[in-house]
Amino acid sequence: MAITLYHNPRCSKSRQALALLEENGADVKVRRYLDEPLSEEELRDLMSRLDADGERLVRTQEAEWREVDDTDLQDQEQVIAAIVRHPKLMERPIADDGKRAVIGRPPEDVLALVHAKD
Repeated sequence: MAITLYHNPRCSKSRQALALLEENGADVKVRRYLDEPLSEEELRDLMSRLDADGERLVRTQEAEWREVDDTDLQDQEQVIAAIVRHPKLMERPIADDGKRAVIGRPPEDVLALVHAKD
């Protein structure tokens, strides 16, 4: 089964995660989430597989975050709505094998999905 990497090629951590997955023989499907944003349903599904809470999924240092001042990071639906409005707010990279998803911070964390298949 392929690992989907939610990827921003301008991000060095995202590029590192992609290289690590490829170097370790993973079948990687790259999804440039800024070009092809996730829907609310896709975000809900992704969050259900993520080993993190909503707070880790949001890049609060982005300028767009200041526009979303009413968002409670503990409320999954508000986090989803903020990311749908501003896809740039989604943390990156995220690797997802369909059963489990991992935020690649540090990039080496994505290898947990490769090694889980061994």
